[in-house]
Amino acid sequence: MFEKEYDVIVVGGGHAGAEAAADAANMGSTALLVTMNLQNIGQMSCNPAMGGIAKGQIVREIDALGGYSGIVTDKSAIQFKMLNKSKGPAMWSPRTQNDRMRFAEEWRLALEGTPKVDFYQEMVSGLLVKGNRIVGVRTSLGIDIKSRAVVLTNGTFLNGLIHIGEKQFGGGRAGERAATGITEQLVDFGFDTGRMKTGTPPRVDGRSLDYDKMIPQPGDASPEKFSYLNTSVLKEQRDCYMTHTSEHVHDLLREGFERSPMFNGRIKSIGPRYCPSIEDKIHRFSDKSSHQIFVEPEGWNTVEVYVNGFSTSLPEEVQYKALKSVNGFENVKFFRPGYAIEYDYFPPTQLRHTLETKLVDNLYFAGQINGTTGYEEAASQGLMAGINAHLKINGAEPFVLKRDEAYIGVLIDDLITKGTEEPYRMFTSRAEYRTLLRQDNADLRLTPKGYALGLASAERMKLMEEKQRKSDDFIRFFKKTSFDPKEINPILEDVDSTKVRQSDKLFKVFSRPKVSMGHMLQLESVSTFVAENELGREVLEQAEIQVKYSGYIEKEKNNADKLSRLENVRIPEDFDYSKLKSLSFEAREKLKAIRPINISQASRISGVSPSDVSVLLVFLGR
Repeated sequence: MFEKEYDVIVVGGGHAGAEAAADAANMGSTALLVTMNLQNIGQMSCNPAMGGIAKGQIVREIDALGGYSGIVTDKSAIQFKMLNKSKGPAMWSPRTQNDRMRFAEEWRLALEGTPKVDFYQEMVSGLLVKGNRIVGVRTSLGIDIKSRAVVLTNGTFLNGLIHIGEKQFGGGRAGERAATGITEQLVDFGFDTGRMKTGTPPRVDGRSLDYDKMIPQPGDASPEKFSYLNTSVLKEQRDCYMTHTSEHVHDLLREGFERSPMFNGRIKSIGPRYCPSIEDKIHRFSDKSSHQIFVEPEGWNTVEVYVNGFSTSLPEEVQYKALKSVNGFENVKFFRPGYAIEYDYFPPTQLRHTLETKLVDNLYFAGQINGTTGYEEAASQGLMAGINAHLKINGAEPFVLKRDEAYIGVLIDDLITKGTEEPYRMFTSRAEYRTLLRQDNADLRLTPKGYALGLASAERMKLMEEKQRKSDDFIRFFKKTSFDPKEINPILEDVDSTKVRQSDKLFKVFSRPKVSMGHMLQLESVSTFVAENELGREVLEQAEIQVKYSGYIEKEKNNADKLSRLENVRIPEDFDYSKLKSLSFEAREKLKAIRPINISQASRISGVSPSDVSVLLVFLGR
């Protein structure tokens, strides 16, 4: 059946696997996507949404590099919101609600439209390794498929175990079997492994809900989109709704705590700290009398509803009884109960920054196998694994994003350098250069890199260059054009800003905190320039941010440049840390285990102190 050798085999068809296959193929590799169910490619296993705080920035970065996630999201969106608009632009984060069925369909069609992607439906039960290099995979039917590189994106399927109350059964997702064999083989190769937990809430029949008792949560009045390409902006949107639990609901849930796998010891692994189950929220925040519940439609036409905020593994009858006591859910009908799932993961400190494993050459891990949680985190790892698998087998230099270049760089560096013992989720607070890593400028930061790789198209590059040119021209206009005090003072008076006595450059008055682009467009010179140069929303937004935050942006660039000097002090891969007696014992052990590639990475390892870094610098002649 498989006479030829593939360049890249991707195991798993979730968000990480789909991106890995697409991106390796679009760079020129022949890619085979092997998954247990071809109908579930790109499946949204949990909530029907993409983006959110920091996650939205990641989707924009994937898109800017030439990945598919942003395009698929735009094509299947039913609502758009820009979160954190009341804060500075570094915090603005796009988020969509999506049609679950259309999302998976769009992913399937996108992959089928990628000429060098092949598909095969079966479970991969083993890896083919020659010496210390991967040479292919073996399926559960005993079929050997050869390849030059393999990307594992197994999600929650590796020895997956589903919990509902005191019941437990094997499965990687509701209605799908677990994957076996790979963990055991990797452990034999010398890999460390662990267990993690995640959960999902009940899905219910929207026809049984009383929305009049809930608070509508509409999308933005002027919705945007994720992709920098010319995908469509939503012309109509579906509302979400919000309701709340109560003390009575909490009491009903507590009745099942002794049968909860979280509290009776059946689940020993750690779940996501920032997306706790409802029973965990009641236990941890016992002082709160209610918690928010977000009622999210699963698509344009389906009646299925996702009950966000009610993730649980309590017995199904307890879930049902408690949810019926939530406002608007009095007559609720379940499609399926919530559940928790435990699965195998591999501590990511066993990987290089390319996501290639240190123990087996040309073997890459991406997604929840690395201890992350979230579609966006998984997709970005799939993108990077697919890119680097292609580069490695073609003898090209690896592609690694630094912490000041992308949230993707922060994510991977955190995983490789610090590891994780709980499901890792991205937040803006994890990025020390978040003023540079905004959602509005992902194309300016990354499209040139994606184009150089052969992944981002010429169309993307042209759009990015036009946006950059128009933004630069507009900023120069503000710097060289003067205002008339008679024209500007009424605007300043309206916003309670000090009036001016003499003419000055527009840039200076525009830099004031209370003066917005909307105010500047009231000036005839500005509105004329915008009209004559056909400046769109993206250019206006980019120019406003660059003017208002120029000082902060410049300061962060300088800080990043200073730290980048440490990036240039490379540490040999076979460096013998044991001969540096001045290092602390903890630093020596951590450095041996993680084997950082440069001083900058070494300085970020937990347990490595500034004095340890000084010892390394002295020894390396710096």
